[in-house]
Amino acid sequence: MTQSLVVGAFLAALFYVLIPGPAFLALLGIGAGQGRKAGAFFVSGHLLGDLVWSALALVAIVGAKTIGTVVFDLLGLLCGFYLAWIGWSAVTAKPRGDGKALVNVDRPFRRGLIFGVTNPKGYPVALATFTALVAGSASALTFSALPLLLVVSFAGFITADLILISIIGAGAVRRFYRAHERLIVRCSGVLFMGFAAQALWHATPGLLGWRKA
Repeated sequence: MTQSLVVGAFLAALFYVLIPGPAFLALLGIGAGQGRKAGAFFVSGHLLGDLVWSALALVAIVGAKTIGTVVFDLLGLLCGFYLAWIGWSAVTAKPRGDGKALVNVDRPFRRGLIFGVTNPKGYPVALATFTALVAGSASALTFSALPLLLVVSFAGFITADLILISIIGAGAVRRFYRAHERLIVRCSGVLFMGFAAQALWHATPGLLGWRKA
């Protein structure tokens, strides 16, 4: 287990939660309308979905590495293109209409739980994000390292959740988000495209036979 692999897994989990997406935007809406407590319940419920999708993603990544580096490189290539697509979609997204009423969520924990487990984008985003950030340490990816990677990922999720809970519901955050929603979404798209470039950077040399043994 290399230090870069541990750091990569932690950052992948951190960014998986922090990068704006459907759950992130839902949390901002709940925090803006119902405060930090409701937002914390939503995040706590959503944590289960984060763990499920990240575990499946890590199993898929480690399995691909065990089968062979070509499979892993192909996986990285596909994930890179996927990240580039959702990044471009965010960069070119049109702003939503202003003045929409906030929806009150009676059971934010249950909403977060259902949202996290049933989110169809959870697995591909986790797979793409983890692949992009741990591809540089592919040689250290083994099933024996999987338990520690899951623990490190859990720490990344908790850290990200604490960061979100600390900022949601604040008046300044609500005002800033409403004033700069389009910029925030576009910046998140640029970040996704950066992950895509990293994934493609690690995958392409192996597929072209340029990577040293």
